[in-house]
Amino acid sequence: MSRSRAIVSLAALALLAIVAAPSRAALEGVSERGAYVFAAADCASCHTDVKGKGQRLAGGRALTTPFGTFYGPNISPDPTYGIGGWSEAQFHRALREGIGPGRTHLFPVFPFTSFTGMSEQDIADLYAYLRTQPPVAQPNRPHEVSAPFGWRFTLVFWRLLFFAEGPLKPDPAEDTVWNRGNYLANAVAHCGECHTPRNFLGAMRTSRAYAGNPDGPDGQKAPNITPDPEKGIGKWSVEDIETLLATGQKPDFDYVGSGMGEVIEGTRMLSDADRHAIAVYLKSLRPVPGS
Repeated sequence: MSRSRAIVSLAALALLAIVAAPSRAALEGVSERGAYVFAAADCASCHTDVKGKGQRLAGGRALTTPFGTFYGPNISPDPTYGIGGWSEAQFHRALREGIGPGRTHLFPVFPFTSFTGMSEQDIADLYAYLRTQPPVAQPNRPHEVSAPFGWRFTLVFWRLLFFAEGPLKPDPAEDTVWNRGNYLANAVAHCGECHTPRNFLGAMRTSRAYAGNPDGPDGQKAPNITPDPEKGIGKWSVEDIETLLATGQKPDFDYVGSGMGEVIEGTRMLSDADRHAIAVYLKSLRPVPGS
């Protein structure tokens, strides 16, 4: 090889390395961002049957509701039983619109009514992260829901009554911290899905948002987390809320358990700034007595 050709080859290799390096860094960045969204959204607890010692994200987790028992589906990247065959557009539509592949209406026990508020970037990052997880070839377990609540075609009418497609838009009247807390609490972490009471059709009663739900998932009573001083967290400080989200410890030095204990496994992974933003948002809510 001549000297000039060698120089050209070395230059080409150097250029290839320069081009490829950001691509690898970008992929790593996407995976890290996706893992962060995954933790904030607490995806693992609903899609992993921990009690049955099931594999991570393989589904099978039972969720008891007033309408019957739903089983979390397999969201590992297995192409047959998981979401390995889903395109990014199909994944995006499931979260944004509550519509699965084949125009399947997803039951709102999957909180697409909250996930619809997520940003395009967060949905894309979450999809990319899930694609990196180990695939598990485990079939989904059929839901055990009585008629008419198990009829998917009825969801067309339910959606007309109760679903508003996102994404969630920032409130220009509020600052950056409040808007970040609003986004995390209402779209990603979907706190209201457990802490807001529901009507007889299973839709959240937004007039009593965060006021507690006596018929929460798995029959648990989700407490009032509005700033009501008697029934809510009105006597808690912002720092108290931050501590709970980081460690699970309440101001009385007791620790949360049950479903909230699983949620803390995700919120403890958040940054201090994001936990602070959620706390600021919760303290700004309208106090709602009761529950």
